Amino acid sequence: MTCFGRSEYFDDCLIRNGLENLLVLMSGAKMYSRSDNSATMTLMEEKDQNGFTPHPEPEGDITIEDEVHVTDDALIYGVTDNPPIHLTILFAFQKISLFFRSDNSATMTLMEEKDQNGFTPHPEPEGDITIEDEVNVTDDALIYGVTDNPPIHLTILFAFQQALLSLANQLALSIMVAEAVCGETNGMFKTRLLSTTLFMDGITTLMMILFGVRLPLFQGAAFEYTVPLLALQTLDPERCDPQIITESSFYNSTLNISILVNRTTSADDILYGQVQKLEGSLMLAGFLHFLIGATGLVGVLLRFIGPVTIVPTILLIGLYMTRTAVKFISYHWGIGLMTAAISIILSLYLGKYLLPIPVWTRKRGCHTIRYPLHQVFSILIAIMVGWGVSGICTAAGVLSHEKARTDVGIDIVNNASWFYVPHPTQFGPPSFDFSIFVGFFIATIISVLDSIGDYYACAKTCHVPPPPSHAVNRGIAIEGLCTTVSGIMGAGHATSTYGGNIGSIGITKVGSRLVFVVLAIIYIAFGLIGKFCAVFITIPHPVLGGALITMFGMFIGVVLSNLRYVCLSSTRNIAIIGTSILIGLMVPYWTELQGKDLVLTGNFRVDNILKTLLGNANLSGALLACFLDNTIPGTLDERGITSWQNIPSKTQESESLVTEDFKEGIEVYEPLFPQKWRNSKILKYIPFLPDPKKKPALETVSSVNYEENTRV
Repeated sequence: MTCFGRSEYFDDCLIRNGLENLLVLMSGAKMYSRSDNSATMTLMEEKDQNGFTPHPEPEGDITIEDEVHVTDDALIYGVTDNPPIHLTILFAFQKISLFFRSDNSATMTLMEEKDQNGFTPHPEPEGDITIEDEVNVTDDALIYGVTDNPPIHLTILFAFQQALLSLANQLALSIMVAEAVCGETNGMFKTRLLSTTLFMDGITTLMMILFGVRLPLFQGAAFEYTVPLLALQTLDPERCDPQIITESSFYNSTLNISILVNRTTSADDILYGQVQKLEGSLMLAGFLHFLIGATGLVGVLLRFIGPVTIVPTILLIGLYMTRTAVKFISYHWGIGLMTAAISIILSLYLGKYLLPIPVWTRKRGCHTIRYPLHQVFSILIAIMVGWGVSGICTAAGVLSHEKARTDVGIDIVNNASWFYVPHPTQFGPPSFDFSIFVGFFIATIISVLDSIGDYYACAKTCHVPPPPSHAVNRGIAIEGLCTTVSGIMGAGHATSTYGGNIGSIGITKVGSRLVFVVLAIIYIAFGLIGKFCAVFITIPHPVLGGALITMFGMFIGVVLSNLRYVCLSSTRNIAIIGTSILIGLMVPYWTELQGKDLVLTGNFRVDNILKTLLGNANLSGALLACFLDNTIPGTLDERGITSWQNIPSKTQESESLVTEDFKEGIEVYEPLFPQKWRNSKILKYIPFLPDPKKKPALETVSSVNYEENTRV
């Protein structure tokens, strides 16, 4: 055999030649091909491990068949047999060689196509080797599928990449919650709140992968749940003033006047009182979220809520959150706009370019690959640059406002503990606020529908069949259960599926569940390290404001992209969407203008509840859009429900599932419970478990909804 090519293949070839020649001299070539019991050597008679064709049978009188009469499938040496000592040593060295060359993970069934690091090796190029010859990033096929397990070092690397991708969102939402509950100046509270957010992100992600829909999905802090908090902040800007709260308690009460006169309200009392209201309200909303999935009500929601309702509702959330971005960036517009500009340049202007990244592997040594690192981490890089510029300006004495300086939060880092374990009722026992609960419940409905869309998008990205109804129901139930736990922990928000991480799967070509399990563990570890959270809390507000421009801009753009399912040439759809958005902006603005002068019923508590509901931007817009979309005549195609939910006919659905080239089967959605229970007749009555009598490949939420619509 002639050895040529790259150095790593050349070394392997020399070793192979030595082993093969020695085997031919001792026992003949066929004993070598039959002596390996590993799964990958079943094709040994055609190709060896490195793809080279072994030598033909040597000419001569002595062959294996002459010495040992065996069938093709029989072992030459059984379990209790003892080969000659020289062959025993030789076989042992062969096994050692295979161990060091092969990956024991499931992905190595494709060993002839992929190298150790998961990249498809190209044939030896003519001339100089260029970086483009090494990695093909344009192929739609995944390097690692849903059930594949990459090597541990690559698994950790891919997991950290996914973790950093969404870290800025968790930080921004935690600070928004702190602002809404009067914790803006309490650094220790913000640190613990971020710890709780990261901890619950990890717990929910782990639960979703192991027991939920079982796709590689990241569960992060949901922005939908901040709207009722921002409404409270807008309608009652003086609610964080201890003096005003004490006087209000005195004048609105007729009992225990002497106690109220001597009572002083501290900032911590106000802060924890607000958080406790969020706890109870979020727990109830999460429980209803769980029931929607556990009882299979998802299909009922899909019958009445489509893109004509979803787009105005979520768009109003994005538009309403611009208030927070303006507040943060107003402390220094220059630094904020610079941060936003860096993020836009890296993600959009330079997005088509691939950075050369030096890497080292045991097999290939030091080499270079190309990867859009600057695009994937554009927001995080922009935050780091903006943070550094703020530090330079702080040292130079240019910045005067403390929110823009970097030296204000040093005490927070020094006083923070190295380890902090978030625990239930850490901010006090839960209470309840009806107006906040209604806002959370509206956010729950939106989150359910958004998650369903993400499930289907992730399945398409990973080249697996669409999720069956039991998997979708199970995923929604897990989200609701973890939302309830988030309420108990005092996070102040729920968790939802992040579409950005699904897009990252398409870029990295890594859809392994194991990667996202490690991602969940990383977020849990982040939440337990108090110093880590304290450092990120000290990021200047203008830098966060600039990052929010990019994040909210992408959020609004993704929402508007759902209009592609709707017939925009229809006057009906345009009128519903436009009117709903307008009313959703008008009602909160009118409520804000009226302020304390707005008297609706004369009852103080009832008026406060109604003011909060009217100040919720997506409540009025969502109710109007849903009402108009279901009462004004229109076909399913015109309303976008057919395309949005991907509802085909039974024949079309069967043909699509058969003809589409799925890399893995419907078994990726199988829940984790004992095999002997899977044939139980009880399962057909449990919506979040597979019915053994049905074909799971044809039973999706869309098809179930289609059947319900046709029966109606």
